[in-house]
Amino acid sequence: MKILIADKIPETKINCVKDLGCEVIYDPDLKEEALLNGLIKYKPDILVVRSTAVSGKMINAVPGLNLIIRAGSGYNTIDIETASERSVYVSKCPGMNSIAVAELAFGLILSIDRHIPDNVIQLRNGKWNKKEYSKSRGILGKTLGVIGTGRIGKEMITRAKSFGMHVWAWSRSLDPEKAENLGVKYCGNPEQAASQADVVSIHLALTDDTRGLIGSAFFDAMKPVAYLINTSRSEIVDHEALKKAMDEKDIWAGLDVFENEPAVSAGEFKNDITINKQLYGTHHIGASTKQAQSAVADEAIRVIRKYINTGKPPNCVNLMERTPVRFMLSVHHRNRVGILAGVFDIIRDADNNVEVMENIIFEGAEGACARIQIDGRMSNDDLDKIENSSADILSVAQVELV
Repeated sequence: MKILIADKIPETKINCVKDLGCEVIYDPDLKEEALLNGLIKYKPDILVVRSTAVSGKMINAVPGLNLIIRAGSGYNTIDIETASERSVYVSKCPGMNSIAVAELAFGLILSIDRHIPDNVIQLRNGKWNKKEYSKSRGILGKTLGVIGTGRIGKEMITRAKSFGMHVWAWSRSLDPEKAENLGVKYCGNPEQAASQADVVSIHLALTDDTRGLIGSAFFDAMKPVAYLINTSRSEIVDHEALKKAMDEKDIWAGLDVFENEPAVSAGEFKNDITINKQLYGTHHIGASTKQAQSAVADEAIRVIRKYINTGKPPNCVNLMERTPVRFMLSVHHRNRVGILAGVFDIIRDADNNVEVMENIIFEGAEGACARIQIDGRMSNDDLDKIENSSADILSVAQVELV
């Protein structure tokens, strides 16, 4: 199996992939057009990327591409629709960088509160300004509003408590009982968390529901001079509304993600929000610690190993949870060559489509049971045809799924 790794991972991890018996092409500099050309050239079965975008054009360029692994939690940089149409698995490596992201989020909180970057800049310029930088509020006893209580959000809650902060939280999956178990105050909506918090930290995946979720109503609810931290995805925050809140309510922001970020790891970047003195920013480095990258690489290797051994990649994000089928055939048969081929012929002739199929082998490899989900009811005559199509078919049953 040929694997193209198009982002940086530790060299020792590359050797681990090779130990699986795979041919590995490691080219971390492949981006945009270069990645498209690399895919056409190498024709991999599996593509591993971290921050590199994978377009539909790239996916369509490689007929034999079977699996794309996003070495991270989010997968909005991958054209999921095209991958699904082409029956290409897309798997992610969730939770491996949770601690790294939470550490950076708290670094941004402390940087804003103590104006650490400004201290550093003035010292480097030969200036001493203790008077100006002795006016910090401190975060002990303040309230952190956590928007999203997945793995990163939970890491934020743990750290906030160690700093002596109170925590209010909102997430679509959160309810009062879960909030009590986490030791936080439950919020019924994001605006309620914004209204209570001195610091708000965003930890949501980017979906159609979360795109632009942090907008005007959210900023209207925030306290004046509060801090907004976003280390998730830039598209979750309405940046025009944020800039207005920074101007009108003296909101301070700590951002690790920005609109129109460069696709390359180093280059020019112009965004008018970055020159605002109330903005402390980092270069989308939330997951970029050696610890996190090693853990993500280990998870990517686990996905590859599982896929090679079973054909089923873990953490797959583009499979239907349940197909719209209504009927299932249960065909008990002897484990012989060609039995199921005849069954499928009869299903096809009945103008039904097989949506999901699983063939279970019993101990001793003599008996088997095929569970075949189809999109329409088979007639009694068709069921008789299946049962009589071979002496090795033991029984046939049709059930309606609910």
